[in-house]
Amino acid sequence: MVILDRISHYLNQILICIAGLFLIAMIFLTCANVFLRFVWIPVSGTFELMGYFGAVVTAFVLGYTQIRRGHIAVDIVVLRFSKRAQRILNAINNVICMVFFALAAWQISKYATNLWETGEVTETLQIIYYPFTYGVALGCAALSLVFLIDFLKLLMKKEGDEE
Repeated sequence: MVILDRISHYLNQILICIAGLFLIAMIFLTCANVFLRFVWIPVSGTFELMGYFGAVVTAFVLGYTQIRRGHIAVDIVVLRFSKRAQRILNAINNVICMVFFALAAWQISKYATNLWETGEVTETLQIIYYPFTYGVALGCAALSLVFLIDFLKLLMKKEGDEE
């Protein structure tokens, strides 16, 4: 369990660093586009690149955000339940989310493979789609791994332990 947790943390640290680089690229691209629009002509394909970079940033930060418990949770009703009921609901939620994001990663990977085989490219810059699509699948898979680890932690936790 400890090894799986370390792998997940290491993987999500790498993904968050890559997401940061893509975010920096988005900032520079936006600034360059605004500046060049005033003095000459805008950067060609900015809209395409911002969309793909944004998808990568969003997908790559999912697992890290879940580790940090940064996702929005509305738990007004659940907080009124007993600790045991809360643990059971959290376990069920973790399993459902894990399965959902594993299926999403699988289906997105299938779609990326289809894009790869057909040779789809973007309209303006002629950039290949599939690396970005595989990136989104990787982000979903990393999030699914975090949910698996959270589920296993709930199973291994003793009844008297605090969360």
